[in-house]
Amino acid sequence: MKKSFLIAACLPLLLLPPVFAAQDGGIESLRQTAKAFSSVARKVSPSVVFIHVEGRSPDAENGTGDWPFQDDLLRRFFGDDFPGLARPAPKKPRRAVGQGSGFVFSTRGDSAYILTNSHVVEDAERIRVKLHDGREYDAALQGTDPRSDVAVLKVEARGLTALKWGDSAKLEVGEWVVAMGNPFGLSHTLTTGVVSAKGRTSLGINDYEDFIQTDAAINPGNSGGPLLNLDGEVVGVNTAIFSRSGGHMGVGFAIPSKLARTIAEQLLASGRVVRGYIGLTVQPLNMEIAEALQLTQTRGALVNEVQAGSPAEQAGLRAGDVLTHFDGIPLADGGQYRNRAAMATPGSSVTLGLIRDGKPLQIAVQVRLLDEDAVQRAEAAAALGIAVRGLTPDETRRVRVAKAVVVTGVAPRSVAALAGIRPGTLILEVNRRPVGSAEEYAAALVENGEAGSVLLRIADNGRSRQVNLRWR
Repeated sequence: MKKSFLIAACLPLLLLPPVFAAQDGGIESLRQTAKAFSSVARKVSPSVVFIHVEGRSPDAENGTGDWPFQDDLLRRFFGDDFPGLARPAPKKPRRAVGQGSGFVFSTRGDSAYILTNSHVVEDAERIRVKLHDGREYDAALQGTDPRSDVAVLKVEARGLTALKWGDSAKLEVGEWVVAMGNPFGLSHTLTTGVVSAKGRTSLGINDYEDFIQTDAAINPGNSGGPLLNLDGEVVGVNTAIFSRSGGHMGVGFAIPSKLARTIAEQLLASGRVVRGYIGLTVQPLNMEIAEALQLTQTRGALVNEVQAGSPAEQAGLRAGDVLTHFDGIPLADGGQYRNRAAMATPGSSVTLGLIRDGKPLQIAVQVRLLDEDAVQRAEAAAALGIAVRGLTPDETRRVRVAKAVVVTGVAPRSVAALAGIRPGTLILEVNRRPVGSAEEYAAALVENGEAGSVLLRIADNGRSRQVNLRWR
């Protein structure tokens, strides 16, 4: 018994050296990981910038600030002489200050080009960037693409180095990543984490989504900063967080470098983005619809509309088709279809794999150039909820106006309906621009469509008035 006890008692002593060796190896591994993070910080910090934005507050110039009846509700019914309706003078727009992050992605001579998020520089009147060494420069907006939330700035500065692009397609879930930016105005802050998911779509953040999800801490002010791999290469652009508190909760989203780089290079070259157009609208394929279509899985996208005269209609696509592949690449959902359709080169041909009546098909489609102005017109018109037409010669003589369009329909609970606009109301001006046809009305909406508001001068009950409609 004593012998057995002694042997058992000595076993822990015999095992100590290997345990210590294992601990030393683990600590050394942690040291190497820490050195990798430090190396990334040293390499990229000179190319990451703090962005300070000055602009106007969203208060409308023709609004009334604290005036509770912004749509002239009482004035509409009781007239200008109603007691107590003295309207306060419009407030002057206040200065608004914002901040974000960005990074140098290209240099040409004495010029450096900085990538950031579109929402960081939205409505900016002055943009300043601050470098890691304390230098500050005024920046000019080279181009912006709100649909993907990418913007490019230009600064006249020497000696800057562009960060290298990494391949976001090669990222794997669980891989280490580093986020660099200026959260809460704390310049050049580094946080680390892993890729927690890829290909996040249909989140409602951007029109075109293919987000990298990460648990690296991303907070307000990080927007536009780079997401990097351990080689210091940009694999994403930090854009948004999921949060109930306004701060980091372990779920952040970054635009993948493949998408951000394509958009940034187009903005750098021409100040605008060219997208492909096929002419399909799609919806998610849930289990109920899949079962009704006798499908065994929900991967793919269900075609719910084929636009008249579109490449899709000409190629023979139909509502009810289930898209499964885009040029041989499997489609997980409708978000992936929209991204790939937009990235397709106008003039090229793509092959859509689909299931129709339970049978697999492949259909070639010729890609056209997407008319962004037409998209904006449609979105603005849908947001307002107004349908219009031009006046007939008899109507023009009867209402005694030089130019106008007449409202023929108003969507229930739309911003127009809430403002008291109804069928028969005349629209004289859109953003101070006289309109005399449905085409002029649509074109005028585009001029201010991205701002999410429009100023209308309308006439009803024999009086004209100004109405500012906001849908964002």
